[in-house]
Amino acid sequence: MQSARVGKRGAIVVPAKLRKRFGIEEGSLVIAEETEGGILIRPAMVVPIERYTPERKAEFLLSNAVDAADYRQARKEVRKLGLDPDSIQHLRPE
Repeated sequence: MQSARVGKRGAIVVPAKLRKRFGIEEGSLVIAEETEGGILIRPAMVVPIERYTPERKAEFLLSNAVDAADYRQARKEVRKLGLDPDSIQHLRPE
């Protein structure tokens, strides 16, 4: 356990030994959460998120069909997206 001082604007300097141990460096993101015992500060992980266009969703639906019945259902779902299934590049089930 190590102590740290709270500075202006609530800034807390995490001791170097702890920063190194947990891979926290300048510019790193951390999560601060309330616990029964106080505040828990831990490294955060950033995961990029891709926003899928309707065309990309249609490609997934069509390409992941496993049989003819599933493919027909996927084509219906693509039409619900307002797209023509034949205009979407995809893999058809065997």
